[in-house]
Amino acid sequence: MTATVLTTSRLVLRQIGEGDLDPHMALLNTPAVMRHLGGVQPREVIAAKHQAARDGFAAEGFGFMIMEERASGELVGHCGLRRVAHPLAPNPQDHEIGWLVREDRWRLGYAHEAMRAVVDWGFGVIGAPLLVALTCEANVGSWRLMEKLGMERRADLDFRDPAEPDPIIQYAITRKQWESQQ
Repeated sequence: MTATVLTTSRLVLRQIGEGDLDPHMALLNTPAVMRHLGGVQPREVIAAKHQAARDGFAAEGFGFMIMEERASGELVGHCGLRRVAHPLAPNPQDHEIGWLVREDRWRLGYAHEAMRAVVDWGFGVIGAPLLVALTCEANVGSWRLMEKLGMERRADLDFRDPAEPDPIIQYAITRKQWESQQ
């Protein structure tokens, strides 16, 4: 059994366990879900991401989590908080939030619900001074959610990845901005 970190009205956000790799591969590592995230990834890449999440919790008390539907217990996504992970990003010290939701659960508000809880956790419990989120410029759905979370575009943190056709853009929210929303 893996530890529950956060709950919302419809979701349980819990630490990633050893048994989560197969469901992640089947439900989240799909062409549609991974379209703006470098495409479908090999099993060892996803396994390494899961290990990095477990390591993050062990070292700093935060990381990426499995998003489960409370009503069904099914895996519906992956989300959380970590240090900026992209090796070309100019701000590796910052706290990065991120998410993905399986395709058959898109447009149900799960990403917003989960990320609202993660933002509150990042500032209220973890004590992050700033939260950022990265996406490619073409991923309109992601940056619209960032705006819905109160984040603002930070063009000074944008960068190019030669492996990606579109620029990587960043949005950010400060603790002060978050406090003014409370």
